[in-house]
Amino acid sequence: MGASSPALGFQLTVGEHRPVRLVARMDVKGKNLIKGVQLEGLRVIGSPNERARQYYSQGVDELLYIDNVASLYDRNYLAELVTDVIRDVFIPVTVAGGIRSVKDVRSLLRAGADKVAINTAAIRSPSLITEIAESFGSQCVVVSIEAKKAPSGSWEALIEGGREKTGVNVLEWAEEAISLGAGEILLTSVDRDGTEKGFDLNLIRRVGALSTVPVIASGGMGSVGHAKELLLATTADAVAIGSAAHYDRLNFCEVRRELLVEGFEVKSLV
Repeated sequence: MGASSPALGFQLTVGEHRPVRLVARMDVKGKNLIKGVQLEGLRVIGSPNERARQYYSQGVDELLYIDNVASLYDRNYLAELVTDVIRDVFIPVTVAGGIRSVKDVRSLLRAGADKVAINTAAIRSPSLITEIAESFGSQCVVVSIEAKKAPSGSWEALIEGGREKTGVNVLEWAEEAISLGAGEILLTSVDRDGTEKGFDLNLIRRVGALSTVPVIASGGMGSVGHAKELLLATTADAVAIGSAAHYDRLNFCEVRRELLVEGFEVKSLV
């Protein structure tokens, strides 16, 4: 989990095989599944819940719903989507977008979500991380970090679905978020998002080196080779797949099968 796991008493090293989760990332706007490139040029693909059921049948480990415009319009349909999908899908569901308070979190958990991911509200009010962790447990709160490479070579955290700069250093923010109670980090490379050209390995490696909680790598997955490269070069605990799955270029069952063949510890469907 991340670079180390004090609770389990062992240290993971880069390239060491470890339990890996496959996560279906579904960006939504209203009730539509959408996808863009570098969080821009969002295109409607179809129904997120139809895709969720399809991915569940393919053996995906978790579902991640992100309403990228909820914070702009002060509303979202996440609770409605979750309530509908959990009738047929029996894996963990994480939701993100427009979450500003413990009350918002409680509403989503009652709707059937297992975890919530917060970005904009966490950066604007870091104490919210602690409030959620104290109310529902750290395992419930995922801090989403949208990282964009800066000219200096460091990474800056963006908010509002990648539309607003913050001046916040990603590595420093990840460390702070964990200290405040985050139970997991969703790390998205804005530069790689939707490109299907592979993950930002340096970014994921750097965050993983300081993280004591699981890290979900997002942004750039376009082939099983990219997943292998990620898992061998970093300590990422989960692989998020978006556009490559949405456009039927990757199948979760096939990804899992190939990783198993390579000796990675992923859940067997047999």
